[in-house]
Amino acid sequence: MEKEKSKIAIHELFWYFVLFSVIGLLIETVYGFITMGVLESRKGLIWGPFCPVYGVGAVILIVLLNNVDQKSYFKLFIYGILIGGAVEYLLSYGLEAVFGTRFWDYAYTNNDINGRICVTYSLFWGVLSIVIMRFVKPALDKLINQLSLKIKTPMEIVLFLFLCIDALVTVWAIRTYETRAVKEYYGEKMEYSNIPIIRKIEEEYFTNERMEKVFPNLRTKDKEGNQVFVRDLLNVNSM
Repeated sequence: MEKEKSKIAIHELFWYFVLFSVIGLLIETVYGFITMGVLESRKGLIWGPFCPVYGVGAVILIVLLNNVDQKSYFKLFIYGILIGGAVEYLLSYGLEAVFGTRFWDYAYTNNDINGRICVTYSLFWGVLSIVIMRFVKPALDKLINQLSLKIKTPMEIVLFLFLCIDALVTVWAIRTYETRAVKEYYGEKMEYSNIPIIRKIEEEYFTNERMEKVFPNLRTKDKEGNQVFVRDLLNVNSM
């Protein structure tokens, strides 16, 4: 019976991803306001209140910690540090491979590994693992199970399709934004698509103002290979 209870359905993993992406965004926003006194966007996707890194991290934590003794805070903490650190490192590497830039860099902490993870935030993963497995997950399970299939299934389909489109548009938008910023910094002309509707979106929707508001801390690489904030490239030319 215990093994049967430990199984996690695919639709439950999907809901964990969605809900923790939203919770993660709230955590990031509050943390940024407390530490820097700035209320700014910490979103990972161009549309909706989502920070997918937290969603992916939470899903992996839940799957790998689900059969760990939930009464042992020590085990949850230690496993959380190891799993969370590994997940964050791999996500940092993967996102850089896709977008050509880093979304975070811990080099300033002086206790980092290649700037991708650091001791301080790995400890946070340990604490977060306890909070997720002991308190948040049980509450979310009740919430998910209260939804009827007639409501839940259509919601899952719509949300899944929306997130897929959102992710694709986000990749497109960020690449357009980064390319335009680098071009402007070096005084080069930006070449947009020859397809009218695509060009219109890139010029009039993925504007520097909108993109900087949604992704204020986005980094890219200049032609020398240096990691720089996109906003800094644009601010140089606006001075």
